[in-house]
Amino acid sequence: MPQALSAAALEQLFTQARTHHHWLARPVPDELLHRLYDLLKFGPTSANSCPARFVFIKSAEAKARLRPCLSESNIEQTMAAPVTVIVAHDLTFFDDLPVLYPRADARSWFINGSAEKISRTALQSATLQAAYLLIAARSLGLDCGPMGGFNPALVDAEFLADRQWKSNLLINLGYGDAEQLQPRDPRLSFAEACRIE
Repeated sequence: MPQALSAAALEQLFTQARTHHHWLARPVPDELLHRLYDLLKFGPTSANSCPARFVFIKSAEAKARLRPCLSESNIEQTMAAPVTVIVAHDLTFFDDLPVLYPRADARSWFINGSAEKISRTALQSATLQAAYLLIAARSLGLDCGPMGGFNPALVDAEFLADRQWKSNLLINLGYGDAEQLQPRDPRLSFAEACRIE
């Protein structure tokens, strides 16, 4: 039976974890990115569709290509981050369903379906996978800085034009400079955000 995580683990994943905008000059090895993916891939998605696709931007050349796609307020932190992940979703994800979901003809649910159904399923499940990436990264000792401040059309044209992938968000990864953190912003209480019926 699953056991509750320790208080220290919950602090690392949630209560003490912070969104970082300033980064230490400490590289993230490729092997750690492989471990990161090998954790996040186990999170549930609709019909195990796994539509998220991840482009890990590390090189100076790739960062230079990403720079014009960013909102002004996100340039400095992204250029300083050891890794920036483009989290995208594959609009042809259903072609993998015969392997990923062999118990049913799940591909037919989408190949004969509407573009809206395909887009919604891809975006919804890939967004879940982005959240799994955040939790997996924190579990491996990395800090995260998710961002929506970029031009998706520019990112898609620069990095994803050869595929049916569409960008959703960016996540900076690395080792955050805790001395540069601002006080934590408030969160809504249970009563403000939740109902039990």
